[in-house]
Amino acid sequence: MRHIRSVAGAVLLFAAATLSAQMTETAPKPGVPGVPGPLNAKYKATADKIMTAGMADDDGYKTLAYLTDHIGKRLSGSSQLNDAITWGADVMRKAGLQNVTVQPAMVPHWVRGAESAEIVGPIKKPLHMLGLGMSVGTPKGGITAPIVFVKDFAELDAMGPDALKGKIMVINPGWHGYGVNTQYRGMSASKAASHGAVAALVRSATGLAMQIPHTGSMRYDPKVPVKIPTAALSVEDALLLERLYKEGPPVTVHLEMEAHQLPDVQAGNVMGEIVGSEKPNEIVALGGHIDSWDVGQGAQDDGNGIIAAFEAVNLIHKLGLKPKRTIRVVFWVNEENGGAGGKAYLKGLGDKVNDHVAAIEMDGGSEMPVGMSYGAWGAAGGRRGTAGTPVSAMTDADKQAQAYMLDIVSLLGPINAATLSPGGGGSDIGPIVAEGVPALSPRTVAEHYFDWHHTETDTLDKVDPIAFKRNTSMLAVTAFILADMDGRLTGQKGARGE
Repeated sequence: MRHIRSVAGAVLLFAAATLSAQMTETAPKPGVPGVPGPLNAKYKATADKIMTAGMADDDGYKTLAYLTDHIGKRLSGSSQLNDAITWGADVMRKAGLQNVTVQPAMVPHWVRGAESAEIVGPIKKPLHMLGLGMSVGTPKGGITAPIVFVKDFAELDAMGPDALKGKIMVINPGWHGYGVNTQYRGMSASKAASHGAVAALVRSATGLAMQIPHTGSMRYDPKVPVKIPTAALSVEDALLLERLYKEGPPVTVHLEMEAHQLPDVQAGNVMGEIVGSEKPNEIVALGGHIDSWDVGQGAQDDGNGIIAAFEAVNLIHKLGLKPKRTIRVVFWVNEENGGAGGKAYLKGLGDKVNDHVAAIEMDGGSEMPVGMSYGAWGAAGGRRGTAGTPVSAMTDADKQAQAYMLDIVSLLGPINAATLSPGGGGSDIGPIVAEGVPALSPRTVAEHYFDWHHTETDTLDKVDPIAFKRNTSMLAVTAFILADMDGRLTGQKGARGE
């Protein structure tokens, strides 16, 4: 009875934390301590065995080192991505995984080309910039125009339709977290074009000022017929342009971008399995995305994610563990600028999507883990939060699912990751989560991920080997128990991991 009462209390606390997290985008997602129960009693010896092996394992980090140092950046449409896909399938086969395959998916082929920006008046200074993914380029010879600075979309929307005619918009809303700032990254070009701008420059989506611009995907609003080039600026250069603009004299910038779009090309999702001993058609899928931006090495985003997931499955295989259900590791393709891999994965499942008992995506870096995130009922799903449901609306199945997860994470004490948080999910598993598949993701301290990702600094040295091993071990324990235990988690149609 003590266990039942403690689990019930933890479930209520978890639900309350979920509801709290949805009330404000900047609210922290508190972790609820795990509660030992029947799963802990049944799987403790196995979990300890997995974590001991995981913390002694160097193969995963060596595999990640090869990916980052020998293949490197892997933008959709590039030869490096295709090399990574071929290599990934080979790695799975050599590890002895079953049913290794590459599921075809057509992906966009955006090319950055040469690019630069500089202030040409009232001072002369080159700017630290990176064109945003999927942007059009400038005319040959570039664009030279005065800037108009705006602090946010509210200020921009208050302007007249020709307020930016012939000018370059510079926008710096400050740092309000990745979820907010990516809206500015994604929507600024079309919003500026609707007011007559010829180009847009956006503060990078990061809180770190180190003269490092951050790229990332943007999108054009189909309701705005004019497409203008758009690029990200370092935090310092965005602030400099703001100061110069507010001094009074016109500030003029020259921008050159060769960015252009080529026809889509074929790539694919890489998959391998440990086939279940009793319920082979029921699947626990885990992975991340194999593509990356065309800067840095794609180490934290998301080389570490796919290799940690692979090595988690490889650990289970090397230890000779035979789960009842199938464990499938997936290297999804084209997460960064299109999501083609997640869509192709759902299409390939057809009406068997609900044979997936869980989907785990690691796409938040491999800093020190603190636990798992899980979102099931009415969840927005993504790693940036969850919509949640009031305690009164939780079904008995929801409460049981939370109890299962609290029980599972209680086993992660040896790697200091024995907590459960609201959320779970990711862009790649978003399509199947929307069909009701329960969504999970690792949760880390997340101290520096947004300092590094989408930049030249996303390199192997940012991946701490001990933190990487802990994430690998956490994934392996979680995936194995989900694949072997008698019960199942709950999901809900309409949820979407982003």
